[in-house]
Amino acid sequence: MAPNFDDVLYDVSDGIATITINRPEVLNAFRVKTVNELISAFRLADSDPRVGAIILTGAGDRAFSAGGDQKERQHTGQERDVETGELARDQDLHAAIRGAGKPVIAAVNGYAIGGGHVLHVLCDLSIASENAIFGQVGPKVGSFDAGLGTIYLARVVGEKRAREMWYLCRRYSAQEALDMNLVNKVVPLESLMDEARAWAAEIVEKSPTAIRFLKHSFNSDTASATGTSAMAFAALELYQMTDEATEGNRAFNEKRPVDYAPYRR
Repeated sequence: MAPNFDDVLYDVSDGIATITINRPEVLNAFRVKTVNELISAFRLADSDPRVGAIILTGAGDRAFSAGGDQKERQHTGQERDVETGELARDQDLHAAIRGAGKPVIAAVNGYAIGGGHVLHVLCDLSIASENAIFGQVGPKVGSFDAGLGTIYLARVVGEKRAREMWYLCRRYSAQEALDMNLVNKVVPLESLMDEARAWAAEIVEKSPTAIRFLKHSFNSDTASATGTSAMAFAALELYQMTDEATEGNRAFNEKRPVDYAPYRR
């Protein structure tokens, strides 16, 4: 029986679990509830013996994910659930993607920005539609990911490019992402899910034990980053309560230029 999620769609067919962030009205930005449901979905797919590969995508044709929901943060001051007060568990979601013994393919259908960009980076493989746009946004809105979102990104695209992406917060096209090895392939939007499923089907045909050990072996190169990531998320929790971080969030929601000048030392 399919799980009863509000923000996430979950489907299993032909050995492939498809997890879809289902908030197209906000470009699939994720709130605390979304993150919790994604964690549950990845853990469910990982424990299901019918599943050999996982696809992560976003609903609609405009966005994979625009990252954390800044309006939720505006109401709480942090990435915290408005009703329950529960803090976001982004670190646990990252661990669920990397820790799953089954490869995760990101099918990037539009914007992959901020925390949404980090999610696709952490997936084993990324296939992008031609309309996909990539980029980080944290320093613009009073946030950051100083764990796997920086360390693993640098492994993928190199130190200079990773610093450029975080420091300048520019946007990159699907072709530019392909050129810097940020994605594995670019296809027309209408072909994206067929292509992702074709790649997943090839994986499903392979030895699951061999694939699981290969994934863990690849992950071991950046396993030490998990400690740094824990420290970074603890720091982020404190940082988001400062006036500096609040200014970034307010400027974004008020659609005005941000003023960080008072916070330079």
